Amino acid sequence: MARASLIACSRAIAVGPLEERCLTLAMTHPVILLFGATGDLAKRMLWPSLFHLHCDGLLPEGLRVLGTSRSLLTAGDFRLELDATLRRFGHAEDISDLNLAEFLARVDYLALDVESATDFQSLAAALADAGEILCYLSTSPSLYTAICTHLRAVGLAGANVRLILEKPIGHDLASSRRISDAVGAIFAEDQIYRIDHYLGKETVQNLLALRFANSLFEPVWNAAAIESVQITIAETVGIEGRWSYYDDAGALRDMVQNHMLQLLALVAMEPPANLAGVRDEKVKVLQSLRPINAGNVRRQTLAGQYAAGALAGTPMPGYLEEDGAVARSTTETYVALSAYIDNWRWKGVPFFLQTGKRLGRRHTEIVVRFREVPHNIFEGAQAAVQSNRLVIRLQPEETITLELMNKQPGLYGVQLQPVALNLSMADAFGTDRRRIAYERLLLDALNGNSTLFVRRDELEAAWLWIDGIHTGWVQAGMRPVPYAAGSAGPVDACDMPGAANCDRNG
Repeated sequence: MARASLIACSRAIAVGPLEERCLTLAMTHPVILLFGATGDLAKRMLWPSLFHLHCDGLLPEGLRVLGTSRSLLTAGDFRLELDATLRRFGHAEDISDLNLAEFLARVDYLALDVESATDFQSLAAALADAGEILCYLSTSPSLYTAICTHLRAVGLAGANVRLILEKPIGHDLASSRRISDAVGAIFAEDQIYRIDHYLGKETVQNLLALRFANSLFEPVWNAAAIESVQITIAETVGIEGRWSYYDDAGALRDMVQNHMLQLLALVAMEPPANLAGVRDEKVKVLQSLRPINAGNVRRQTLAGQYAAGALAGTPMPGYLEEDGAVARSTTETYVALSAYIDNWRWKGVPFFLQTGKRLGRRHTEIVVRFREVPHNIFEGAQAAVQSNRLVIRLQPEETITLELMNKQPGLYGVQLQPVALNLSMADAFGTDRRRIAYERLLLDALNGNSTLFVRRDELEAAWLWIDGIHTGWVQAGMRPVPYAAGSAGPVDACDMPGAANCDRNG
């Protein structure tokens, strides 16, 4: 139970009417129930995030964390493994014997087979004194239905339970709906928190502040002033041993359907009345995306697959040479899209989205390119006016840059060059520590704040658009073109609408 609940109960006890109920509540405690507690995501992100929240004093008093997985470990053995995990993946400034001991005192473990009704009876017994429960399903989505069904059977699906679902939620619109129907038959929509960790990144959240807390941008945040928007998520890594998953998904389903469309929606959304309306406005953007189908798929999309190459001088295998590869796979590891939003604000503005693996450099950024000035008074060989750009970089560093034209110092005529006004998060706020995106999202879920989580209609609008592209590829007979590992991706992507900031050289 959260602190606010305990405070309310203490007041109720003082006046009498709810004394019996509040005494019962006071004997319970909040719990985070983590399915998939020994998985890679849990080790690298979830456990370190909870540990850092603990060190910052942000976890509710009395909170317990119960991890479950199929691994046959005792609670003591699990804590020993978790200690090593946190020392490896946690921030160095928080690692101390005292902090670790205090956090591990909150942690318990239960070996559990999600197909076993008996195991869920043991789980219910372990949670007999739980108050509010935050249940995180860090498992394959194929297990969501079984887990939720067993939770209901043992009385762990009441109004005191919130459910976090990890992506991918489905493989297409039809499978997404099947999962949502099954989970929704047990949990109400306001109990379900569909997580996309990109929404927990500081710079992504700062998009809201940049747009709606500054009068400078909103008057020019439209098709009259903006020529194009480019969103790039470039990775240097390959599939990292996840062949079976990645070959079934591909770049379009793995990255565009969730991360990239979330960024697009935040850039393009209308101003909400308040933060509670953010999700309403994001849905409107996704529903306004111009469909891509067999008629326009060749003009507006390009798929690629990395071939053998070199990265920083180190030879890299091609996608079809990775461990476990199927020699004839046509799965895309790179995708570029020119998307259009058919509404008043953005009519005709291309949103160029590109993402890929084994590219020459790792970076994630949003580039808003403004239109050129309507008349250049500096015409001549010594002057060239370039359009202004707003660059919002999410990684490897978190910065916001506004590029403005400026006169170079000197007495030999007007020579112009772009000058960047930089806002570095580390410099502005005096810290080099970067929060794990999951820290914010876990804290919001604990507090019942769903603003940064994905609603069902939002998820389905994204899948509907993505399914149209996949169908278009099949109908048009399109296959991914090869690009060398360590390059910037297929060169032809730079000729697509909106690719004004395209990197042809890596």
